[in-house]
Amino acid sequence: MIWMMGQSCAFSRFADYTELEGVADTPGDHVAIQKEFDRLEKWTSRNLMKLNKEKCKVLHLGKSNPMHQYMLGATQVEGTLAEKNLGGPSGHKIEHDLAMCPCVPPVIRVYPESQAREPGVTASLRCHAEGIPNPQLGWLKNGIDITPKLSKQLTLQANGSEVHISNVRYEDTGAYTCIAKNEAGVDEDISSLFVEDSARKTHTSRVKLGPHDMSVITGLNLTCWSAQQVQTSSSLHVLACAQDEVCPKADGDPVQRCVWATAVNVKDKFIYVTQPTLDRVLIVDVQSQKVVQVITQASGSVSHHTIHTQPVGKQFDRVDDFFIPATTLIITHIRFGFILHKDEPVLQKIDLETMSYIKTINLKDYNCIPQSLAYTHLGGYFFIFCKPDTTGAVLPQLVVDSVTDSVIGYNGDVTGTPHISPDGHYLVSIDDAKGLMRIQSITMRGEIQDAFDIHTNLHISDVAFQPSFTEAHQYNAYCSSSTQTDVLFVELSSGKVKMVKSLKEPVKAGEWPWNSKNRLIKDSGLFGQYLMTPSKESLFILDGRLNKLNCEITEVERGNTVIWVGEA
Repeated sequence: MIWMMGQSCAFSRFADYTELEGVADTPGDHVAIQKEFDRLEKWTSRNLMKLNKEKCKVLHLGKSNPMHQYMLGATQVEGTLAEKNLGGPSGHKIEHDLAMCPCVPPVIRVYPESQAREPGVTASLRCHAEGIPNPQLGWLKNGIDITPKLSKQLTLQANGSEVHISNVRYEDTGAYTCIAKNEAGVDEDISSLFVEDSARKTHTSRVKLGPHDMSVITGLNLTCWSAQQVQTSSSLHVLACAQDEVCPKADGDPVQRCVWATAVNVKDKFIYVTQPTLDRVLIVDVQSQKVVQVITQASGSVSHHTIHTQPVGKQFDRVDDFFIPATTLIITHIRFGFILHKDEPVLQKIDLETMSYIKTINLKDYNCIPQSLAYTHLGGYFFIFCKPDTTGAVLPQLVVDSVTDSVIGYNGDVTGTPHISPDGHYLVSIDDAKGLMRIQSITMRGEIQDAFDIHTNLHISDVAFQPSFTEAHQYNAYCSSSTQTDVLFVELSSGKVKMVKSLKEPVKAGEWPWNSKNRLIKDSGLFGQYLMTPSKESLFILDGRLNKLNCEITEVERGNTVIWVGEA
């Protein structure tokens, strides 16, 4: 927070450093600055952010500066009389305090953790790191830098985030350590490679299909099968939930059908999947591939653990939707979510730990009834897409500060449904009425910048993000169509586009009443190479590394409920 001349504005969060600046002429000024330190401490604690307090400093400027002491939690912030790279207008006389804090040290993951390969084949070891600023990557083999040993056989790809070994030999066996460094710290992780005869297979992927047959397909690779071949194959394992207690047969229905709407993967341990026509939720254990619990009457009036938000008129719980921000490598805990009420210009904030109502964020002054939200940890912004007003006019997206829960203003003239890349760096907004896809970048300091626009008549149904296979710290977007047979690929760093064609017709919107996404597209995780998108009667597997169709799984009718488990 910057305090100057009695005015204030939001401090820059998730920058390569965070600055808190203010005039400190009176004890009250010191108290105001200390409150901003307390606010920063609370915010980083709430988001489980790693803040290196020992590297935070207070720069005391001016001969008459009283050099007041400040606390960051239980840590006294070090004072200094000189520091480089402060920025600011040249020649401007400053007689107040400036605090600088490095932000987020790296968090790293490698894939696979361990693999075995036979001599002569290819091996790939991948590394993904997040931090602010973006960390630099390096690799060691058995503790020794591999850079001097790079050759045609041993190469670094994607800006050093992938080790590629062709024609592996026994001497390639070893512990490959990926190291990520930035100004805030260091992290590392090890990927082990074993080169041996008759190497054990380590790659497993699972696919959950729906709605009429719930199947978990497990295989050593993504070779395409028909649904009948899947159920008779000895190399694939299938969980077919056709038992009466799972998929009861309705009176007069000649075929026993399971109708699935939405599903959630919980840490590759459980799948929660809804059966809306039966008013219930099933919980599937991924390891045993069995249904372990049935939550009945999920849509009924039976008392569950209910969060009572503020009354709307004389009614409670006119819930239309809810929003919970996604976790990342550096934000592993989400404390708060939002409930959207039908036809009400408010957001209801809830505490996910205590399952209690916190407050109401009023959007009435902006005439905004929220329809969908997206969140970026860079700057801590919520982007809100508002429903069209009574005249059909569409308002620009609203931007809400996640710390103060206050509306900052409009996101320029950007309209449409917001989607945020997992690293928080890209905002992709889809305005179907205008046939416009707008891409904005978000800097480490939380600055929102226009990148490029794409005009399309694709009528985008869903958006999936996948880490780039050619650049570190970059993402690509894949967009499915609600009416057409193509998928749009967008390289977010450059604006390069490509169409993956001939994926057959999707389920018609009128035949999919459960949500607006009548054709999903799902990525397969942080290191996943594949994506899935269903058509009306089959499921298509896309190869994200090659940007092309990999295969088709036939005889999957209306399989618009899809969940990946593990990496693929």
